[in-house]
Amino acid sequence: MEPFLINEKDNVCVDLQTGHKIALCDISQGADIIKYGYPIGIATEDIAKGDKVHSHNMKTKLGDILTYEYNPDFEFLTPKEPFTIRAFVRKNGDIGIRNDVFIVPTVGCVNSVAKILSEKTGAICFSHPYGCSQLGDDMKITQLILRGLINHPNAGGVLVLGLGCENNNISEMQKILGTWDVQRVKFLSAQDCEDEIAEGIKLIEELKKSAAEDKRQEVPVSKLKIGLKCGGSDGFSGITANAIVGKVTDELCAMGASAVLTEVPEMFGAETVLFRRCINEDVFNRSVALINNFKQYFKDHNQPVSENPSPGNKDGGITTLEEKSLGCIQKGGTAPVTDVLDYGDTIKTAGLNLLNGPGNDIVSVTNLAAVGCHLVLFTTGRGTPLGGAVPTIKIASNDHIATKKKHWIDYSAFGFEKDEKAEELLALIRRVADGEKTKNELYGNREIAIFKDGVTL
Repeated sequence: MEPFLINEKDNVCVDLQTGHKIALCDISQGADIIKYGYPIGIATEDIAKGDKVHSHNMKTKLGDILTYEYNPDFEFLTPKEPFTIRAFVRKNGDIGIRNDVFIVPTVGCVNSVAKILSEKTGAICFSHPYGCSQLGDDMKITQLILRGLINHPNAGGVLVLGLGCENNNISEMQKILGTWDVQRVKFLSAQDCEDEIAEGIKLIEELKKSAAEDKRQEVPVSKLKIGLKCGGSDGFSGITANAIVGKVTDELCAMGASAVLTEVPEMFGAETVLFRRCINEDVFNRSVALINNFKQYFKDHNQPVSENPSPGNKDGGITTLEEKSLGCIQKGGTAPVTDVLDYGDTIKTAGLNLLNGPGNDIVSVTNLAAVGCHLVLFTTGRGTPLGGAVPTIKIASNDHIATKKKHWIDYSAFGFEKDEKAEELLALIRRVADGEKTKNELYGNREIAIFKDGVTL
């Protein structure tokens, strides 16, 4: 089978059978190896035209914390005709594309109670091991992420379930929430009642009854907020799935919608591409801090900033973090970067936002939900059943995994007609926003995980 040429200016191509790189020309030892139009590493030995290019003959160029200058180079795209979606309009003006009832534990000690309540009522519980024995920023991040889930507009009702003696008890969680809709959010402390199961069922049934009164309405697509994530990537991810998602991101942002790109370590080596698209110097400075602070986090733990890609990524043809990062950021298309978000923030600015957080799949998807994304576009080359608190559209980079794992994958982006593929994906997004269930929803794959970096008592 003939290898798949990435583009004419690159000096590597990808074998359709393996996803691995092949040199299009002779490459001298020490020379840059180019993919996506940028260096993805250097040759560690002379490489002949037609040779495989991988870990045995190339290495990363990534270095330490860097300084950057603001050299903007972006343009706002002309939108196509905007469309509407059918969503639930909340009292504060937010919209939700689902009307689920959530159970959000304040502490891991009540996970078993939450699971029983979920099984008996159909409410969706989000178990986690935190909320007690945490200090400082770890506890703050736990509270902020839980706040994002409790306030999420995809929830028609939320039962906040506590134990009673934990650091993050209900009173403390209420301080973080500030205000809440008493019809939509209810609280239960398990130690404070005789039968927490009976009381929990009673409160959830009240929430379900209230949520049943909510009806879908026509709203502009500019209200939609999408999260962008890749996991189990392969050599095709940046060429097919991520590139198609990037086209969709551009179209939605041009229509006034919001998109959020996270996985900060998977921006290393590709950050300058994003920096040039920052809409002003303030956004640029915060983007630089986002990158350098995460590099410092690696250094504080005595880890190299290039400690990536994963074994599965390498099996799929990705060699260096630069290659993975340049493929990863394809999901952001060419849209201008309009804001930078931290843990616990909510999306305020339309367009492409950058979000603080690691590349870990479950943590990333949870972060995206917590900042207010209505759904997540999750691209994958190797496949994953993972789903988060919001609908998670799984997009395959190749037809093999899409066929093999039909119960995981919602759409295959493999193909040469990228504009046509983007239109198909946009149509799927619209259907999901209107209520069509994703595979993770149909099979009950809903998980959360919260970033942790501190002391456990």
